[in-house]
Amino acid sequence: MSIPLSAQAADGEQLRLLHVHAHPDDESSKGAATTAKYVAEGVRVVVATCTGGERGSVLNPKMDRPDVWANMPAVRNAEMTKAREILGVEQIPLGFIDSGLPEGDPLPPLPEGSFATYDPAVAAVPLVKVIRDLRPHVLTTYDENGGYPHPDHIQCHRVSMSALALAADPRYRTDLGPIWSVPKVYYQMGFHRLRYAALDAAMHEMGMDSPYAERLAQWDDRNYEHRITTRIACAEYFEVRDEALRAHASQIDPDGMWFSVPLEVQAKAWPTEDWQLVYSAFPTVIPEDDLFAGLRPAAPSEPDPSDLWVI
Repeated sequence: MSIPLSAQAADGEQLRLLHVHAHPDDESSKGAATTAKYVAEGVRVVVATCTGGERGSVLNPKMDRPDVWANMPAVRNAEMTKAREILGVEQIPLGFIDSGLPEGDPLPPLPEGSFATYDPAVAAVPLVKVIRDLRPHVLTTYDENGGYPHPDHIQCHRVSMSALALAADPRYRTDLGPIWSVPKVYYQMGFHRLRYAALDAAMHEMGMDSPYAERLAQWDDRNYEHRITTRIACAEYFEVRDEALRAHASQIDPDGMWFSVPLEVQAKAWPTEDWQLVYSAFPTVIPEDDLFAGLRPAAPSEPDPSDLWVI
């Protein structure tokens, strides 16, 4: 297979990117334009989905039907298949059961046997195998707060961190394949106040009503923008991102807030998706504009005139 230069690692191999997500639809709502950009460049992108989203709510009024609720696992799986095809990625379900989002005060216990009830080191086993089989150059996951505090998102972070260490440990489960130490690791940083404030301002400048006023007014003190190290310019793939998100028809209202800001406004106000580099085995310069910075072939240098011989 001929690998485009834009998708080559320094050793000439195809660059490989592994996203670890909690539920079907997370791959489309978090970093999907970045994904589409790298797929278009020839990078191999794989999504590891921890759960099947079996306990998800139906968030699209048009899908709020008894047949959807009764067949939620099959519905979520079919939606994931469609989104995967739109994004051009491979997807590996890790096989855990959705924990749901507990509500109440005090919170009820998590369902027995659900993803978030596992010891992270135990739940990491299938992800260790994925890492050792795929040998990704970059892995992305959520931060220690899960991006937002859903128990499966927090567990996704814990399991990802555990799997990264175990996959590189030569003493651990040799039956899962040869060890692999992932060269670069990122947290997905799409939900931060600075981005929504920019979109809000852009909407007002164009004389439009912004859907973010209430969200901005209630935003807590956990402002993540200072953690951003890497901004991927990917506005030309926002439409692909939205198409993939709409594929999760039970989880997104096509007439709701997610799609109320015109794409041209988004492209002007905030044309990037944002990430935090948390580990790199290779030198890189912050801020970055590429998840694979430091991993690509070195650009050929111009010859030094003092080194040239005149014959």
